[in-house]
Amino acid sequence: NIINAVQMEKLFQKYKPQIIFHAAAYKHVPMMEENPFKAVEVNTMGTAMLAKLASKYKAEKFVFISTDKAVNPTNVMGASKRGAELLVQALQDVPGNTTKFITTRFGNVLGSNGSVIPHFKKQIEKGGPVTITHPDIVRYFMAIPEACELVLQAGTMGKGGEIFVFDMGEPVKIKDLAIKMIKLSGFEPEIDIKLKYTGLRPGEKLYEELLSDGTKNLPTPHEKIMVSMDPHMEFEDIECLVNRITKAALRRDQIEVVKLLKKMVPEFISNNSVFEKLDK
Repeated sequence: NIINAVQMEKLFQKYKPQIIFHAAAYKHVPMMEENPFKAVEVNTMGTAMLAKLASKYKAEKFVFISTDKAVNPTNVMGASKRGAELLVQALQDVPGNTTKFITTRFGNVLGSNGSVIPHFKKQIEKGGPVTITHPDIVRYFMAIPEACELVLQAGTMGKGGEIFVFDMGEPVKIKDLAIKMIKLSGFEPEIDIKLKYTGLRPGEKLYEELLSDGTKNLPTPHEKIMVSMDPHMEFEDIECLVNRITKAALRRDQIEVVKLLKKMVPEFISNNSVFEKLDK
């Protein structure tokens, strides 16, 4: 459990890791919209604690696996990851720190936990319907081996403080993916297997972005990896907000947690969510 401070410190004391790949997160968008305190507890506070331990025990590199949902977030999950990005970047410049903090940001990984393909496969095996939230929804996809390779490459080339963005090719229409899977399974869409549209879920948006509004990206020696020039925060400012959000999360004060997330991540505008009222 990455939020168990005592356990994590013991692990660092015992193993003194040289390179840390931090991929632990809650990534289910509607679930985190219902439980914001859990999202910030693991995704933001957990990341902060691990990153500070990496610096304290002088790990060589700390590679944080972020998400395209952290860009112009419309949900608590994405905002909690963007808050973690800011904290990790800010730690780079703390006096005495020798750890290189590197962030990687990319879209959906095919076949990973909660991925849409195994979900569709189960629905097709049961005879349908295959459920899609919206006929126009699109997502970026990448295979597990490619995602792992690019994370390792970014970790190798990172000098510290960068956010690396991966070129994920063209976004895929989820409806087209469902139709293709139905046909590959030997069925006819809308005849043998029906498509059912369920509506966008809380916090969900039609398309994901890899760069914040107005943000430039710089090329790297690897054609599929770019550096995103996102705005930074000073460590004292982001740490103060993380401490305040920690107290609100311990009180299970959902509204205060989301209010503070919006202060930490000003571009976080809720969509299809009970928290839209906080943006007015």
